[in-house]
Amino acid sequence: MTLALDGGAPVRAKPWPSWPPPLDPAQRALVTEVLESGRWGASQGGEVGSRFVTALAGMAGVPYGVGVANATLGLFAALRGLGVGPGDEVIVPAYTFVASAASVILAGATPVIVDVDPSDLHLAAGAVEAAVTGRTAAIMPVHLAGSPADLDALAAVAVRHGLRIVEDAAQAHGATYRGRPVGGLGDAGVFSFQSSKAMTAGEGGAVVCRDESAYEAIWSVCNLGRTRGGRWYDHPELGWNLRMTELQAALLLPWLDRLEAEIERREAFCAALDLDGLPVSAVPRPPGTTRDSRHLLMLRLDPGVDKQRVLTAMAAEGVPLSAGYPPLGALPALAEQGLTRAGECPAAEQAARSVVWLTQPMLMADPVEAVDVTAAFRKVLG
Repeated sequence: MTLALDGGAPVRAKPWPSWPPPLDPAQRALVTEVLESGRWGASQGGEVGSRFVTALAGMAGVPYGVGVANATLGLFAALRGLGVGPGDEVIVPAYTFVASAASVILAGATPVIVDVDPSDLHLAAGAVEAAVTGRTAAIMPVHLAGSPADLDALAAVAVRHGLRIVEDAAQAHGATYRGRPVGGLGDAGVFSFQSSKAMTAGEGGAVVCRDESAYEAIWSVCNLGRTRGGRWYDHPELGWNLRMTELQAALLLPWLDRLEAEIERREAFCAALDLDGLPVSAVPRPPGTTRDSRHLLMLRLDPGVDKQRVLTAMAAEGVPLSAGYPPLGALPALAEQGLTRAGECPAAEQAARSVVWLTQPMLMADPVEAVDVTAAFRKVLG
């Protein structure tokens, strides 16, 4: 069978679903209500934002939530609210988005880049333990691709050393670990609502937490140092305006009602793939995963397979793949900061060479359309 790259017919000419999807009726009604109210900002007395963060926190199994402009600022606010700042170190995984490290730098602390588990590509407790120093203040596990990091093992390390845990749950809306929802398992959890995410308002984020004092501190960071219930122009602490708008919340609140069905749809698409006998396989989920939100399906190419050729050939067949992350420590902007790496990061480097992603728009197609992905892989790799 002739590859599309060589002039053959592509496996698929039909476009994949667009993302974000069109507004549903509940979103349209709530957005219209907020627009017509004139109360578009979080400081104008609107109630949609507070309803949303309360509902999101409930989904994460905790009582408190703070809406923010984006998840990078959410991670920053969580760190600062938990007392992490200049002179501190925060352990972050070597295979993650740049924002995980950038938020630490924004908080005045130093990211310590630790290699990931070579199988599931998440932070592993043993590597974290080895990276702890007298300056370590927090661990930032990333629930990569929608699958939870092994939180119990990481929490044991945190307890032994008196460390905070800030969960980067940007890709993991609705995921569960040993039956417990992510975001509420550490000292704070942060979700993203950027355009590519499972719930999106174009931009936006939220911090959720269990402890009231942590909530008060994080809320203050996001509200220019005010205290809840205090006078408007009193600013006992230094803070920033990091608030989510009412319009963002109006897009997101109705989404909570359909999130579970969308997770099930993505899971069904992944289950329908048939890659048996091919030099590619799904990256396994970490121990303890009871629900993967399937923001991405990470696939690992066998040794010797040319990743760039696969990316180019699959795109020509109408099945575009993402190349995924480079190793975090290799990014020039971070390397210039003189960041600490806890040894070499061969697992992250190998992932950059061999791992490709099926992204969320594709996974939101009808599961019967997974046959196109299977056919394209068989054509390119068979």
